[in-house]
Amino acid sequence: MTPPHTKHQAAAAAFEPEFIAGLKSIFEERIAFNQLLGLKIDTLEPDRVGAHIAMRPELIGHFSYHRLHGGVISAGLDAMGGLAVLAAIGARHMDEPPAQRLHRFAKLGTIDLRIDYLRPAIGERFELRAEVMRLGSRVASTRMEFLGEGGRLLSTGAGAYIVS
Repeated sequence: MTPPHTKHQAAAAAFEPEFIAGLKSIFEERIAFNQLLGLKIDTLEPDRVGAHIAMRPELIGHFSYHRLHGGVISAGLDAMGGLAVLAAIGARHMDEPPAQRLHRFAKLGTIDLRIDYLRPAIGERFELRAEVMRLGSRVASTRMEFLGEGGRLLSTGAGAYIVS
């Protein structure tokens, strides 16, 4: 899923434990809506990010089928697109201390979001993945995936984020 032009940039960068802990704290604890969704980071690399959501009764969108609400899917994919941008920005500025890089994220915001719902999200655990397709000086473009059990693709997303 990683475009060739970002693989070489990412290969040179490895995040420090302090940066990873700080980004997890921001994403999982300080963003209250991510807490509500139950988003938990599994992978945090310069070229890709991954997380999961466990199904809970509060997230059901269709009571008869125990199906995840579409808003949870779109919000989760939006959050993952933002996380991928944060990781890419962090990788771009590896010359700065981790704490300084973590402060760069205050201006990040969603400009555009497209979600394609391919299949109903029924299950106990869902995986979310995202990567940055292009990181410009003002705008970043991302691509995201929402997967069910066995890695079955349930939804896809594309997002644009303001980074300056």
